[in-house]
This record gives sequence, C-alpha cells and structure tokens, in this order.
Amino acid sequence: MSYCLDINKIKVRLQYILPKKALTRLIGLLADAQLGKATSWAIEQFARAYHINLDEMEGQIDDYKTFNSFFARPLKAGVRPIDATTNSIIFPADGRISQYGKLKENLQLQAKGHYFTTDTLLGSDNDAALFKNGDFMTVYLSPSDYHRVHLPLSGKLKKMTYIAGELFSVNPLYTQHIPELFSRNERVVCLFETAAGPMAIVLVGAAIVRSIETKWAGVIAPQKSDFAVYDYENEDIRFNKGDEIGKFFMGSTVICLFAENAVKMTDIALETHINMGQKMAEIA
Repeated sequence: MSYCLDINKIKVRLQYILPKKALTRLIGLLADAQLGKATSWAIEQFARAYHINLDEMEGQIDDYKTFNSFFARPLKAGVRPIDATTNSIIFPADGRISQYGKLKENLQLQAKGHYFTTDTLLGSDNDAALFKNGDFMTVYLSPSDYHRVHLPLSGKLKKMTYIAGELFSVNPLYTQHIPELFSRNERVVCLFETAAGPMAIVLVGAAIVRSIETKWAGVIAPQKSDFAVYDYENEDIRFNKGDEIGKFFMGSTVICLFAENAVKMTDIALETHINMGQKMAEIA
C-alpha cells in the first residue's frame, strides 16, 4: 500500500518537472507523420491495447494516414443516437463522469478536497457571473474514447476564448492531487445561448494533446498568444443538439456549465462511462 502511494507521489511530482510542452510537440509531430505501414501498425497496437471498437469507426485502419487522424476518427452514422426526449440535454462526448453538481458561488469541484474558480477557468469575471450557483458536468476522455465533441443543447455561438496554460495530464490520479488543474491547463472556452440560457463548453488541453480544433475556427490551440477572445455576437453561428463542434487530437476533458436553476442533472454515479448522445440533464 505504501509502495503504491510512493509511486503515485513520484508520478505527480514528475508532472511538475517533465518538459510537458516539448514532449507534447515531439509526440505530436510523430503522430502527424505519414509513415505508411508503420502508422497502420502503430494504430493496430494502440487499438488492441485500449480495446477500441473498430466496428464503430468510418473506414478501415489503412484509411488513416496519420495516428492523429485515427485518434480523432469519425464514427459511422447512427452508432451514437441522440436522445430525442423533449427538453433533454445530452453528454457532449464519450468518457467517464469525473464530477458534476452545483457550483458554490463561483467554486467548482475538481476532486475531493480540490476546488477551482469559474472566473479563472473561463478567463472572465463577467462570463463566470452568468453561471454563479449554477450546475456543471466534467467528462474525462481516456485514450480509448471517441474524441469529437458535440453540442449538448441547440444554441447560438456567442463567444470563444483561448487561454494558454500548463499541459498537466488530466487522468484521475492527477486531478486528485494537482490543485486547480483544469483552470491551469490550456483550454478553449465556447459560450452559447440556448433555450436553457447561457451554456459554456470548455475543452481542456492536456499532456500529449497535440491540438484542439473547432468547427467554426479550425485549429485554435495551441497558438502564439497567451489569451485571445473571439466575438461572434453579430454572427449567426448555430448548431443543433448533437452537432459536432470540435475535436481533440489526443485525450482530455470537457466541462459544461449552466446557469442557476436552468437545468436538472440526471442522477448518475461518478466514474460511470457514458457515450455522446445519452441524456445528461433536462431543461428545468
């Protein structure tokens, strides 16, 4: 038991010491390389190690010329049915439920004993005020999951914010031991107006995440600036519930935020594995 604890302490300490950005760039370059049969072999080994259901994806392994294109692979039509219940709100991605519940003023639970503030997460006091005492849902995407992000509820895009940051790993060990991890990592904040009021979808970067891409702006992370705001108030960019809005090249986390008393979350156990399209909540 103490041996396991010591190993975990070493792993956490390494997160602070390792050159995460340099390693991410290096691995990203390899993942973007077209290496023919070597790429196909690497994909096959990865799929076997992480028990990926290849029957769900479009095409065959040989159709994916780079490892990154496979990692962000599209799925066949119909394999992720969208909950059609009136007023339902769906999970934005495949993954495991890390945390969910009520915000305490502007405090959001990361893991037992660890909180972070929504104003830091969103990069704006004004945006954070929209979600004071609201509800949140945090979904962790492991390497085995489908890595495209879909809109939980039909809405109009109002704003996007890019915030540079660290690239800590976001698996459960590190979220339990690294304070304010999500509000310290690189992230892309997407703010929508919906039938349930304001809704924020936060795509959190992590170690080995080569890039984050959105449907309306292409690759948005990483970039040279540390902070960038994109205003879409006067543009009519709309998505329906279940529409794809972005994707990760390698794994990470998606956080959803809703206004106070706007939604009622589905009662579901932490660490439950869910699929995009399943009912997450309903409009209150």
